[in-house]
Amino acid sequence: MAKLYYEQDCKPELLKGKKIAIIGYGSQGHAHALNLHESGFDVTVGLYEGSKSWSIAESKGLKVKVAAEAAKDADVIMILINDEKQVALYEKDIKQNLSAGKYLVFAHGFNIHYNQIQPPADVNVFMVAPKGPGHTVRSQFEQGRGVPCLVGVYQDPSGNSFDMGLAYAYGIGGARGGILATTFKEETETDLFGEQAVLCGGVTELMKAGFDTLVEAGYQPESAYFECVHEMKLIVDMINEGGFANMRYSISDTAEYGDYMTGKRIITEATRKEMKQVLLEIQDGTFASKWISENRAGRPGFLAKRRMEADHQVEKVGKVLRGMMPWLKDKK
Repeated sequence: MAKLYYEQDCKPELLKGKKIAIIGYGSQGHAHALNLHESGFDVTVGLYEGSKSWSIAESKGLKVKVAAEAAKDADVIMILINDEKQVALYEKDIKQNLSAGKYLVFAHGFNIHYNQIQPPADVNVFMVAPKGPGHTVRSQFEQGRGVPCLVGVYQDPSGNSFDMGLAYAYGIGGARGGILATTFKEETETDLFGEQAVLCGGVTELMKAGFDTLVEAGYQPESAYFECVHEMKLIVDMINEGGFANMRYSISDTAEYGDYMTGKRIITEATRKEMKQVLLEIQDGTFASKWISENRAGRPGFLAKRRMEADHQVEKVGKVLRGMMPWLKDKK
């Protein structure tokens, strides 16, 4: 079994005295900046002039500078803006402010793995990738917990980039949950596959298909939503806490029997074959090429699909039902 690293394996002192620039203050950016700051590290947030996040970050006690200045002053530069915006930011604000021995850090390997960003050979490049959304990275840290992280090294002229990655993961709370060593290739390809085939694309399409099947058969949309969408979190929480066995222990025997009898009729050999094709298109760069081209064209297909999905009946029914549950708040 692969080794996991925890707090006792980390050397946070490696980051002491280092200036850390967090470029971006979105979901991951705010979590990294605040967690590192509260762990006692010297953090500056890098933003563009006029960013709405500027005053928000300052109100939390963080130093804020424009991205180029933050990068120039920093020893460690973590880029935490969207993948599709990173190349332009790197060329404009980061590239000229890199010097030998600095550390350039990413939370996802996309732009390094697909050669969109090519750092100088004398700059250390590593990755710290929390396996959870930024708001969870923050909330878990505040509760004394941590979201597990992946740490990988792309180039290491200083010879200590992996240890620096462990120290950084320690600072954001990742060492509490466990740190797994990886590579940029493995993280990028498994992350994209997980998002597309399972966590996002696979799960949402499965839930929509179940919802549509019940509604088309004449059942109430509200009943279909509760059964095929709302209850998904309850099932996944049980899996998260104790694996499939825990979930199957917690449900009825009827549900467990249905699980065994029907699951493979839904996820068929044809589905598994298509999953392999999805993975191949991630490995050979087909997906990356399409996504890069989509952004260069102004994202017409992406934005059209976003509008179409928002107009699906499952979203409209769900919004009404969630509005009747005061403990649930739609998060934008």
